[in-house]
Amino acid sequence: MLLNCDLGESYGSWSMGLDEEVMPFIDQANIACGFHAGDPVTIHKTLELASKHNVSITAHPSYPDLVGFGRRSMKLDQMELYTAIQYQISALDGMASCQNLSISSVKPHGALYNDMMSDHSIRKTVMEAVASYCKPLTLILLSTSDSELHRREADRENLELMFEAFADRAYTDSGKLVSRKEPNAVHSHAGMLDQVKQLCEDGTVTTANKIALPLRCDTLCVHGDNMTAVEAIREIRTIISQE
Repeated sequence: MLLNCDLGESYGSWSMGLDEEVMPFIDQANIACGFHAGDPVTIHKTLELASKHNVSITAHPSYPDLVGFGRRSMKLDQMELYTAIQYQISALDGMASCQNLSISSVKPHGALYNDMMSDHSIRKTVMEAVASYCKPLTLILLSTSDSELHRREADRENLELMFEAFADRAYTDSGKLVSRKEPNAVHSHAGMLDQVKQLCEDGTVTTANKIALPLRCDTLCVHGDNMTAVEAIREIRTIISQE
């Protein structure tokens, strides 16, 4: 199981996250591409950090929503969404190439990620955009009870998938994330560590209704926007390394 984290999300004078503290403990850096966060200087510095710590690079595209940090759904037509995704991947990949680096995967951000998981047409457009990029890339999707269906969809596009679970989020019985608007949607520190241990040992999570749900987890998303979260990532790294 790999660890991934959303990084490079500062923009101008606005500072977001603790990238330098997080990077030594993760395997994949999901780097913002400029549409929800991440300016050219931030992207350059985050790529340097990833290179220093031998962390693989994931493009983290979003809807064009700087004001809303990519957390608002937007009605884009198929070509708008397709080209917006490829534009962002190309921007990060081009800057990575300038440092003799290369991106390996794509993980949509925020509302685009959620919409992709709930809307077949949006997911199809995302898959087509990633699959038709000028070099092979892996698409990161939320691991749910529909993962085999999603794999068949990806196979039709000759696209490789990586399934993701979340360390700190509560799950519904179908493997969806409990909405942040609902109580207990985000686990406590102890609950998060328990969920990571359960995923490592049993390949399951316990849902909000106390059901043990099997989940394929190729990569585990962790968040590092404060020092408490960074300490949690250290602990999660230790748990995973012991398995």
